[in-house]
Amino acid sequence: MTPRPTALLIDFDGVLRRHDPTVAAAVETRHGLEPGAILAAGLEWDRQLPAIIGQVKRDEWLASIAGALRVDEAVVLEWDAYKGEIVPEVLRFVKDVRAAGMKVGLATNSMDDLADVLALHGLSAQFDAVANSSEIGVHKPAPGFFRAACALVGAHPKQCLFVDDTDRNIRAARAAGLSAYRYTPGDDLAYARKALGLQG
Repeated sequence: MTPRPTALLIDFDGVLRRHDPTVAAAVETRHGLEPGAILAAGLEWDRQLPAIIGQVKRDEWLASIAGALRVDEAVVLEWDAYKGEIVPEVLRFVKDVRAAGMKVGLATNSMDDLADVLALHGLSAQFDAVANSSEIGVHKPAPGFFRAACALVGAHPKQCLFVDDTDRNIRAARAAGLSAYRYTPGDDLAYARKALGLQG
């Protein structure tokens, strides 16, 4: 029988935080870009990877996007000003897990500005640990990321439930010995609650 997890690791973007795509699209349209163009440029792997493993700062990443798209950097900064919204039911889940006496770690591929983003959303005190790829120096779905994240919450991988919205990360977490659950927008997290022994 698989033991019940005693710690939670949860992703940020796509799970705890969501973005309204129309906000970015409005900025891009206003400046003559195709909707989605800035994000697409930012996610090009040769540009994204150095930023999420801490080799490049976010401001350098943003400048490189502007250069790739041949637009003024102010356009990309305007796009970046929107920091998304926190999903209330997911935040409630995080709070309930901690209230039940279990540790919660944020486990995310992020850049050097993550602490500022968490503070902006009032989340600085909502986690027992933050596993940020740009600080760890390795990103999901690498096994080293999961080992580091588990260590930060003081738990063995078999004791951790990992919640993420990406299949590749879910499969990698399971391969690393964690329990893992894929979140989809609108999920009430009932299954994850049950896995952790939470009521309701």
